Amino acid sequence: MESLTKKRFWAFIIDFIVITALMWIVSVVIYPLVVVSGYFTIFNYWIILLALVIICYFTYLEGHYPKTIGKSLVGIEVKSTDGELTYKKTFIRNLSKILWIPVLIDLLLGKLIKNGSLRILDKYAKTQVVFESESP
Repeated sequence: MESLTKKRFWAFIIDFIVITALMWIVSVVIYPLVVVSGYFTIFNYWIILLALVIICYFTYLEGHYPKTIGKSLVGIEVKSTDGELTYKKTFIRNLSKILWIPVLIDLLLGKLIKNGSLRILDKYAKTQVVFESESP
């Protein structure tokens, strides 16, 4: 059986492909408006829009459904270790996904502390990622 860590990695890659496609669609829609208006400085704030899209994508999907598109395709989901999975918990656990460096730091701290979860923010959010058929 494939390890949970590998499944999490592939789910992460799939989710960022979905987010990239979404941002590409937004760019295709907005670019003609920017050209007509001449307001090219809006692209200075594109990283902020990307961060908002990422945090909203992961928080909403994991809070409403216990999984994202990537997690659904690989057969894993997020569970709360102390009761109900809330939007607050999913927001906390996904804060580091805004950029690559925070995710790497989150993974490194999780590995160093060896708290039983892959990422340190899973510990603070009291969540865990499990195979779809498992419970916390």
